[in-house]
Amino acid sequence: PFMSEDTSMFLNTLTPKFYVALTGTSSLISGLILIFEWWYFRKYGTSFIEQVSVSHLRPLLGGVENNSSAGLFSSANGEVEQRPSVSECKVWRNPLNLFRGAEYSRYTWVTGKEPLTYYDMNLSAQDHQTFFTSDTQQLKPEDSVMQKAWRERNPQARIRAAYQLQLFWEDFQKGLEVCLWEFLNVFDVFRCAAAYVLLAEEEATTIIEAERLFKQALKFGTVTSPTGKDTNLLVYIKRRLAMCARKLGRIKEAVKMMRDLMKEFPLLGMLNIHENLLEALLELQAYADVQAVLAKYDDISLPKSATICYTSALLKARAVSDKFSPEAASRRGLSTAEMNAVEAIHRAVEFNPHVPKYLLEMKSLILPPEHILKRGDSEAVAYAFFHLQHWKRAEGALNLLHCTWEGTFRIIPYPLEKGHLFYPYPGCTETADRELLPSFHEVSVYPKKELPFFILFTAGLCSFTAMLAMLTHQFPDLMGVFVKAVSLNCTGRVNLCFSPCI
Repeated sequence: PFMSEDTSMFLNTLTPKFYVALTGTSSLISGLILIFEWWYFRKYGTSFIEQVSVSHLRPLLGGVENNSSAGLFSSANGEVEQRPSVSECKVWRNPLNLFRGAEYSRYTWVTGKEPLTYYDMNLSAQDHQTFFTSDTQQLKPEDSVMQKAWRERNPQARIRAAYQLQLFWEDFQKGLEVCLWEFLNVFDVFRCAAAYVLLAEEEATTIIEAERLFKQALKFGTVTSPTGKDTNLLVYIKRRLAMCARKLGRIKEAVKMMRDLMKEFPLLGMLNIHENLLEALLELQAYADVQAVLAKYDDISLPKSATICYTSALLKARAVSDKFSPEAASRRGLSTAEMNAVEAIHRAVEFNPHVPKYLLEMKSLILPPEHILKRGDSEAVAYAFFHLQHWKRAEGALNLLHCTWEGTFRIIPYPLEKGHLFYPYPGCTETADRELLPSFHEVSVYPKKELPFFILFTAGLCSFTAMLAMLTHQFPDLMGVFVKAVSLNCTGRVNLCFSPCI
């Protein structure tokens, strides 16, 4: 029939160079797709083709995503809006977050890299606006100045706004009589304190300078008795002063300030000041005091953190690690104390499986973000950044961790479906961590994701076409005969299918 003759004539006119060019071009295109898919998977944790198919093609074909309701929420006016997937995971303020001017900015000056993401800094701006403004529905002018200052994306713009408010109140104070100054509204006084807080965080290039500005903020903050949200500002100032003392080596003073703060404001436990206290006590090697704090906060009814779980594991490991030997333990078995230490390590690893690689220096550390996701890579970075030295100080503790931490995964055969001591590991941690951690950091993912189908498919397609291109280049005549035979065979089958119609 005519289809077979036309096809045969067309194939006879093709030269071996055409087949080489065809297979080579196919291999190149599939290789480029493979490279892009691999880059996209490493950066975003998913296949680009798969994401486009699910997001755009599937709705056009009438399909509905199984988890479509997970990204929706009701707004204040009752309308349903789309919420970013990152908001499905609750992020927490890092209790040990660094100072922007004295630490984060110095890192940028030296390396040229930005250690904080815009998403992380935006969360901090929201925190400051929420905690440091008055409860009145109508904002005071000074409140508006500070809210605008926190929202500014440029650090210099934030500093200028703080100076604007600071100079205003200094001039205003000079023009007042002493008796009038005593009757100043408490919120007005605290607004100037908030300006000093911003300067201490953003402008101070050393911890000593930051401490001086925080003391000035505390001076304004204690003019009168604070109420409402001004209590949050006072607690923030005192906490940062304690952290300044810790960083400057006055550790006992820092411990006393933290203890006094926890006694004075016992209802502000969500600020996790006890984590600052635990780290300072570990630096003092006051292990009995550390155990006393853990006894209060490592309770089944209280939320856990990497600091709580891994500090508990460190104390139990420290009791046996100096004499621990894997060979001896395999011969005689684990003692009761060693078993308790191993179980504590398994518990800690189940809560946050990303921490051990940082403690064992299998993965490079970076500066911790200002916000962390519990059980995520961001929390692991923040914990290891401050606590690695404490693990190193305990002789043999890291060796015990190295020998036992991977055994946790044998206890939990299906991490995403069920847990052993904690609730199932959340699946949204990777998305949130990628928003919190800088782009130059390789985000740790748990459990390790399987390669998407389209990466495997394009890898196979690239390999197959590359092999065809090589064979065609080496054996052009033989491959030409093979292609013609295959094409004629396929054409014959098509003609056979259509012959009843003809």
